[in-house]
Amino acid sequence: MSEELGRAPEGAGRTMRCGVVALAGRPNVGKSSLVNALLGARVSIVSPKAQTTRNAVRCIYNDDRAQIVFTDTPGLHRPKDKLGRSLTEAAEDALEGADVVCWLVEAGDRKLRPEDAEVLRVLSVVSRPVVLVVNKADEHDPRGALELYGDRLRFAGRIVVSARKRRNLDALIELLLPLLPEGVPWYDPDILIDGTERFMAAETIRGRVLALLRDEVPHCVAVEIDEYKSPEEYPDRKRLYIRASLIVETAGQKAILIGASGSMLKRIGQSARLEIEALTGQPVYLDLWVKVSPNWRQSDPVLRRLGYQGQSPCR
Repeated sequence: MSEELGRAPEGAGRTMRCGVVALAGRPNVGKSSLVNALLGARVSIVSPKAQTTRNAVRCIYNDDRAQIVFTDTPGLHRPKDKLGRSLTEAAEDALEGADVVCWLVEAGDRKLRPEDAEVLRVLSVVSRPVVLVVNKADEHDPRGALELYGDRLRFAGRIVVSARKRRNLDALIELLLPLLPEGVPWYDPDILIDGTERFMAAETIRGRVLALLRDEVPHCVAVEIDEYKSPEEYPDRKRLYIRASLIVETAGQKAILIGASGSMLKRIGQSARLEIEALTGQPVYLDLWVKVSPNWRQSDPVLRRLGYQGQSPCR
């Protein structure tokens, strides 16, 4: 795997349906789960915690008829800090840069939540076709959600799916195809995500933090890759070396993240290392550090350094 995963394919000359589909919705409606199910691979972090997705992650679906760039956006919500505002802006930029927008809701929804009203506000001024996707139909009867949301916008289509059970995903692709422009593929067919290995390593580590820690600590953690040295760049190395900083806001959060005698940090490192080895196909030495940066979620310089401000839209 190369350091830069997104690149134009060689010799791509056949005409297909090619375009960008942005996934919108409140936090935790299953946007990342849907992307993973469509691609048949774990390319986005999945967690029941809010703000799991912090970047507009571009994931590439391929078949004989189409190449669809699904943009897994941060959940739309009323931001409480500068990080939240940056995430919301990144999501709104992704919607405007898309060819089609899928509004994901849950089959069990029976009333409009404040987060849904925020999504509706944003989508009401989007000029792209919007498709209503009712997810988690394996858990609830979707008819109530279809009645709740069905006439909120002038939808280009409506569909009921289950990302977890992989139900009706082919029908979703069929619904999207005529809404996409004709064109040639932008990416080689073996590319699943437009991002660097550094980015994927950072997301993998953050995913393990989300999985292993509870309460508010995961919301306060950012991951910064300080060093990334692969055997391809440094022939004297036999393993990929990654040094990463886990950034928190208080000394108390740092203590929780490290754990008794370093036990929690060790668990995070061991599980993340195995995932990164599977991702890169090479042995990994993962060196984790925990740093305190007070109120980093309100700091413009830190947010810019971590890539949460100034994120570019899909294209």
